Amino acid sequence: MDNGNASRVTELILLGLSTDPGVQILLFEVFLIVYLATLAGNIILIVAVKTDKRLHSSMYLFLANLSFIDVCYTSVIVPKMLLDFLATNKIISFTGCAVQIFAYLFLGESECILLAFMAYDRYIAICNPLRYNTIMSIRSCAGMISAAWMTGCVVSSVDLFFVCLLTYCGPNVIDHFFCEATSLILLACSDTSINRSVTFAGGCILLLIPVALILFSYVQIIASIVKIRSGRSKSFSTCFSHLFVIVIFYGTAIFTYMRPRHSGTDTTDKMVSVFYTIITPMLNPLVYSLRNKDVQRALRRIGTCFALT
Repeated sequence: MDNGNASRVTELILLGLSTDPGVQILLFEVFLIVYLATLAGNIILIVAVKTDKRLHSSMYLFLANLSFIDVCYTSVIVPKMLLDFLATNKIISFTGCAVQIFAYLFLGESECILLAFMAYDRYIAICNPLRYNTIMSIRSCAGMISAAWMTGCVVSSVDLFFVCLLTYCGPNVIDHFFCEATSLILLACSDTSINRSVTFAGGCILLLIPVALILFSYVQIIASIVKIRSGRSKSFSTCFSHLFVIVIFYGTAIFTYMRPRHSGTDTTDKMVSVFYTIITPMLNPLVYSLRNKDVQRALRRIGTCFALT
């Protein structure tokens, strides 16, 4: 990391979402509530799928994995952010920053692939229901989930490798609320053209291709729903709620990672990052799972068991 006589940056300062103490307290309270809601919704779903044998199917295995990713994903970012709202010096070590970059990229990229597989699962269930159990067996589902995790691990390792190859000799202030790779790269005092190319290539693989597959799947799903005479309004509502969250997640991520970079991070960049790092993990269990009748029945059974004990 050293470059000639330049000193190596060992600590970084995160500016956060605001420097106003009053606003920081308000933000602390808001994001604490959002974080707790995210943990509660996703953990409840994981417990329901784990304990109810009726939910031991491919669709719910996907949903449980999505919830597990979201719990880990937000936990990589939000607790540190909450502490920084209350801290005078928002310092993170360079090593800690690198670990955070790898963890959130690994989990976020795995989720990008997993959401595409989930859309394919719904496409097969609605457009080819007679072959669903054959195509989307538990074994096939487990293979897809493993592929999502492995892809996320490999791509995030490559991203981190090229980030750590850069020379950081000052300044050490990141205008963000967490260590985002694109913001850290702006501090490098060596050539970052390779990093930008790697980021763009990764975006094509993990953002553009999955979102194209998702949109294709939902176009086919909606076309099939149109042919159904009963229950169309509920099916349309479910599809559009899924697409709403997908557009937020992929749209904000594409805005961050695939547009031409400017000289620094601004308020818009930070607010956009809030959506794909904090808001969508809270919305996912509500949109994908907790409105589902099978999940609701499982939760009622769990509640009844707790009441009896």
